[in-house]
Amino acid sequence: MLNDINDMLRSAALIMCCICFYTHAHSSLVDYSDNAPYASEAEKSMPFGELPYLKKPFIDLSPESKNDLITIGEFGKDGGDPKKLQKLINGLEKQALGRYDSMLIAHHGKLVFESYYLRGRADLPHRQASTTKAYLSFAVGRAIQLGYLNMSDLNKPIASFFKGLKPAKFAAGVENITLHLAMTMRSGLRISKEQMTSLKSNPINLKGKNQVQAFFETTAPISNQQQTFHYQSLDPILVMQVLNVVTPNGARAFIRSELLNKLGIVNFEWRDDISGLPMGAYASSMLSRDMLKFALLTVNNGMWQGVQLIPKAFVEKATQKIVPQKDRDIFFTGDTVSNASYGYYWWQADMKVGNKSYSTRSAQGGGGQYVVLIDELDLIVVTTAHERNDQTMKVIAEKVLPIFSS
Repeated sequence: MLNDINDMLRSAALIMCCICFYTHAHSSLVDYSDNAPYASEAEKSMPFGELPYLKKPFIDLSPESKNDLITIGEFGKDGGDPKKLQKLINGLEKQALGRYDSMLIAHHGKLVFESYYLRGRADLPHRQASTTKAYLSFAVGRAIQLGYLNMSDLNKPIASFFKGLKPAKFAAGVENITLHLAMTMRSGLRISKEQMTSLKSNPINLKGKNQVQAFFETTAPISNQQQTFHYQSLDPILVMQVLNVVTPNGARAFIRSELLNKLGIVNFEWRDDISGLPMGAYASSMLSRDMLKFALLTVNNGMWQGVQLIPKAFVEKATQKIVPQKDRDIFFTGDTVSNASYGYYWWQADMKVGNKSYSTRSAQGGGGQYVVLIDELDLIVVTTAHERNDQTMKVIAEKVLPIFSS
């Protein structure tokens, strides 16, 4: 009996030594907090800009399973350099890379790194800025999957989707604006700030589909030469209007029930435009984990939990190169990020690590809201931030890719 007890004690001691050795060897990479940061009741009603910074970051290399349809992994099991990861963590902690609120990394389809800083909260939807456009793009794809639109409709004039408009009052060239052009920021619409202020002074002119009529009347004449890439809010507003008219219960109900809820996204916000429809260009808010779901949906060519939510052909078209960009005109390019282009509200660019280049697809929002896919490495990076000098693509190229590309 005594021998049995001694054997048990020796075994326990050995296990503890192994645990201590593992913890010491990985001490710089263990969790910084026992629990992910959740918003207090007071914080849930605060404006984003008033949220207090976290007292300490939360970093998890073996994220918690939350039954939210995200597969969980553990950093290092399927690759990843811990020393390079530590350099990334140090930079995020010290705000040397920018004022990030969260960074999530998925590798081989599994969430292996989840972290929150500053104003990041695990349960508080983070404002998305222009990343909203990518979600709108996939809502159009969902409408195609369900038969409310088809792929050929992408080349139809936007005006043809509406009944009761007054084409006689349209500016010249409006009839040539298609969904394809509006979803690549090439509608050609040009409405000055003064004209827009005038329109907003009588809001009834912008309610419902009156907004479409007002835009088509007010714009400067449109020629083929003018239908070049021009980043503005008008184009996604038109696309939201089309989505609203082709779906049975309107755009808001459709986005909620047929896209977001299908992905298990229930904790979100999406503010209305003056028209009464959800804002097409920005104004959504999502959890960081829910942002990751859009990347996973993309990686799986529109398939989610065994169901084809979005046609594969649409996902491929939306996220691949359609409109080449000049590097000097795009803020995120540089020595390690180049060859930018644009799809249906999704960006593309090449990232360079040493002598190797990787193509990327990304949804991007000003201030650091990113969903970035590096397909060759089966890698996804999600960030939220409140950084005026946004360098997220550079950060990913120089600090994240080397962790998984060596």
